[in-house]
Amino acid sequence: MSAEVEAIERATVAAVSPDALGDIEGWLLPFDHGTVSRARSAVPLHHAPAAEGTLERIEQRYAAQGLPPMLRLADLACFDGLRAELEARRYRGAKPTLVQTTTLRRMQAVAPAGALPAEVDTAPDEAWAALFLGEGFDPVDGAHRVRVLARAQGSLYASVREGGRTVAAGAMAFGHGWASVHGMRTDAAQRGRGLAGRVLAGLARVALERGFDKVFLQVEAQNDPALALYRRAGFETRWQYRYWQPST
Repeated sequence: MSAEVEAIERATVAAVSPDALGDIEGWLLPFDHGTVSRARSAVPLHHAPAAEGTLERIEQRYAAQGLPPMLRLADLACFDGLRAELEARRYRGAKPTLVQTTTLRRMQAVAPAGALPAEVDTAPDEAWAALFLGEGFDPVDGAHRVRVLARAQGSLYASVREGGRTVAAGAMAFGHGWASVHGMRTDAAQRGRGLAGRVLAGLARVALERGFDKVFLQVEAQNDPALALYRRAGFETRWQYRYWQPST
């Protein structure tokens, strides 16, 4: 499990391609001035108690980058001591998020019967990016997500296109033995048609061709429609985390 956790966390940070990346013993420290929390939150590489002084070192490193400290911390008993320290310093945990895994063959089977998988490209086009800026999405956050996902090395970009527009999209990164799904978006007016399943199926097809067999994603714990889709694709939760920041 320890090696798997490290592989998933390293692959996660690589997929969101932060402005800079540092580390201290047992932790990755991505630094980014955008809105994507995974690209700017310190994360442990192992589910084990933090060494004494870890929080102070993290705070110093983020301050040196001109960034507020943020930690991405699993809701596990091994971090009870660190959580108590965070709470004593007026940090608050928010946005519970699930790390889920499945096989690519199960993910490929999630497309609606008779529907074609999404088209997959090696670079995002303007229509793919435009979906993140459209109605129902925060355009500032969307622009930051497009930026970090587009500059990741070796990623794939899936699109379901209708009438010259991209109506559903997603991205897939590869690293440390894993494929990973990121940036799933469906046009607000087109939801409920199985388009996201076609995105997953298209990405899975290409990943299988590349010789990968396992995949992970991260989804907010309260995103019920996404969770229902991912259950159909065979995803199961491995752990849950929260983002810890100083309260204002």
